[in-house]
Amino acid sequence: MINELLRENIKNMQPYSCARDEFKGEASVYLDANENPYNGPYNRYPDPLQWKVKEAISKVKNVPVENIFLGNGSDEPIDLLYRAFCEPRRDNVVAIEPTYGMYKVCAAVNDVEYRKVLLSEYFDIEAFKLIDSANLNTKIIWLCSPNNPTGNKLNADEILKVLQWFRGIVVVDEAYIDFSDSQSFSTYIAQYPNLVVLQTLSKAWGNAAIRLGMAFASVEVIEVLNKIKYPYNINILTQEHAKKVLANAAQTTQWVQAILNERTQLIDKLKELALVKHIYPTDANFVLVKVDNANIAYNWLVNKGIIVRNRSSVTLCGDCLRITVGTPAETAELIAALKDFGSVFK
Repeated sequence: MINELLRENIKNMQPYSCARDEFKGEASVYLDANENPYNGPYNRYPDPLQWKVKEAISKVKNVPVENIFLGNGSDEPIDLLYRAFCEPRRDNVVAIEPTYGMYKVCAAVNDVEYRKVLLSEYFDIEAFKLIDSANLNTKIIWLCSPNNPTGNKLNADEILKVLQWFRGIVVVDEAYIDFSDSQSFSTYIAQYPNLVVLQTLSKAWGNAAIRLGMAFASVEVIEVLNKIKYPYNINILTQEHAKKVLANAAQTTQWVQAILNERTQLIDKLKELALVKHIYPTDANFVLVKVDNANIAYNWLVNKGIIVRNRSSVTLCGDCLRITVGTPAETAELIAALKDFGSVFK
């Protein structure tokens, strides 16, 4: 099935074979890759398939090593999926609207038609609308759950309908799954060979700076991504740090709980402000808030040195600010600034 979806040039291409692809394990003498013999370990190319990092992820995420692809952030597998499955100027993808902006950016970069399906008034999906927007040239459906910028998780039953009805690739981006009580769709990988689940170390794990994204999928999809990725896409510094992070999952659990507690406090304090008109339900580490004069409020906060995200120009998000959950001190500073704004712009 996966092979039928591939672009012909990708199907037929011969992948680049780097020196470390030809054996697995450790050697005593490395004279194969024209490396400088001095300044170890940084003189050596990193493991191109990141086996030790994947083994650590496998233990934490309960996903077999062979079903894991690691990218330079989640943006790398997003782009690779376009390059593997979407023929420029012929194929198209379907995505919910509003959602994470990189799906659309990557579609433009790869010259692929991007079809938007508006979310319901409750920011949720209806499977039949997604399928109705697809045709024989639709190769990927993009779903972000919990969604960005809306914050809510999507209806799992509707996602399963999409997986059952659609013959192309279905991507469920779970960047914010650790803040939700939802079960990861990675448990369905064996059942649906066309499913790709994206996760990241950037959010709950507090490591956005190291740029490590994860794609969980069938062996067939993982083999395709490995075939077309750059040879050494994850550097040794990221790999070594990731192993340390993954060995301390208890710390992440503590951070998540602290963020969830502070999310409740933030919402309660926002409710007390007259300028706040609506706070949308959230399953993420941020809240989408409809306010009076969002553009003016945003600029006010910027002048106070407080940066939130103005989502007013996004479909269905008029006069909305997206506010990340910070520390209690940061929440206090934000609320004080919004109170000042409310007193000035009554």
